[in-house]
Amino acid sequence: MAGTRNSKAKGTQAERDLIHKFWDSGWAAMRAAGSGSSQYPSPDIVAGKYGRRLAIECKITKETKKYFPSEEIRLLNYFSKTFCAEAWVAVKFPKLDWMFFNPEDLNEAGNSFSASVGLAELKGLSFEELIKT
Repeated sequence: MAGTRNSKAKGTQAERDLIHKFWDSGWAAMRAAGSGSSQYPSPDIVAGKYGRRLAIECKITKETKKYFPSEEIRLLNYFSKTFCAEAWVAVKFPKLDWMFFNPEDLNEAGNSFSASVGLAELKGLSFEELIKT
């Protein structure tokens, strides 16, 4: 249980760091309370600037590949469509800054999707690229 709490705390801190990056870049951003534990779809972060809205599912990993259950991506897409926001998946890989993926660009494998360092090089966006898009 302590390991789970520690990894949850690391994820929460990483999300907070990303929130600061948005605010420091002139965007409004907030963490969604209870994301992942609510009965309703809710991304980890909602950010916006001048009518542009982003719904972001965030993950931090020690690996070079991160998997996402299909249902998690489906709910992100559903929320984004309903909220009129762009859906994004943000992954913080070891020794790299945040990388952002359009859910359509994730690799699909059975009941999950994945993002990897290799995919980040091909299709991922840096934070700076994301906020300029």
